[in-house]
Amino acid sequence: MAVISELIRSEADGTISFGDYTLPEKKKLEDYKHDGDLYKVKTFSDITKLERNGMFVYESVPGTAVENFNCNADAVSFTVEGKEDAMITLELEPETDYAITVGGTNAGQMKTNLGGKLNLSVELDPGVAVLVEVKKV
Repeated sequence: MAVISELIRSEADGTISFGDYTLPEKKKLEDYKHDGDLYKVKTFSDITKLERNGMFVYESVPGTAVENFNCNADAVSFTVEGKEDAMITLELEPETDYAITVGGTNAGQMKTNLGGKLNLSVELDPGVAVLVEVKKV
């Protein structure tokens, strides 16, 4: 997996890929159209953030590259790569339980807060993509 040099792109399978953790300075792309929605991405070495129709979707600290990001009413899945371990925040349904799998390993269940935010830590090694799956219980 590599960084997303165009900052965000649509994949043939209907998912999106975004982020470039190798950038020394913040870059952003607004009003990217995908599947009837408008996306905005901000990314560089310190942070990667994705918004859909003006609403928060994904954030990682430090920055990451995300491929095949797929989000529906019951689940979110994507592969993520970064230069070091990352704290990832996802916007999901408020006060809802989710089962989390990271790199094929069950990471347990977590409940979103009142605002629907779910925080998870992902151990990353440079050049190695990790699959993250979050499913509503």
